[in-house]
Amino acid sequence: MPGRGRRSIRCRVRLWKELPPHRGGTATEIATALRRLHALEAPNFLSTIDPFVRLEQRIDAAIILPAEDRQWLYQHLIDLREAWSHRVGGLPWGPVHGDAWEGNVVTTDDGTTLFLDLERTSIGPPEWDLTSTAIKHSSFGWINAQQYTEFVAAYGYDVTEWTGFALLRDIREMRMTCMAAQAAAHQPARIDQAQLRVDSLRGRHGLRPWDGWEAIP
Repeated sequence: MPGRGRRSIRCRVRLWKELPPHRGGTATEIATALRRLHALEAPNFLSTIDPFVRLEQRIDAAIILPAEDRQWLYQHLIDLREAWSHRVGGLPWGPVHGDAWEGNVVTTDDGTTLFLDLERTSIGPPEWDLTSTAIKHSSFGWINAQQYTEFVAAYGYDVTEWTGFALLRDIREMRMTCMAAQAAAHQPARIDQAQLRVDSLRGRHGLRPWDGWEAIP
């Protein structure tokens, strides 16, 4: 009979649309985009945020660090997880981008602001996204006070005044440190940067804002 023995084959096709000319989003553009994102109803396909994803594996891979520093990072991770389990409440949870910095939030030449790199998009506290920009000012001095003031005005909320800010700040700094340490294991030019970040977390590099932290693509 015609068709006997035939099997249907399903394939998945992923289409990409090339971005038009664009640049990294400004603090105000990022704040405006986040305000709109956080106001959306959370879709049921998003998972709950995990602020510690891959951190233990990154410490494992950070073989360029002294053993004592790696042990400190393991313990710091334990402490942060414990603090997260007893975190204070804040804004209502909803969709969050998860990694909202200017490389992942871009504005096209026609003025449209877009989110890129949605790997960490999940359901979580809006403060998680806001902390990414807040520490660019308070922890690293990458943006000045005026830029941060404009960010706060555009969003309508200053996360640094929230009692739970320090915990999210510490987790963000830990994530950035572990990423640098893992990268340095394969890129020797980043060893000094990784050690600087560890020294900062351990109180060896003075008070925030710390100088010398460099963005790692």
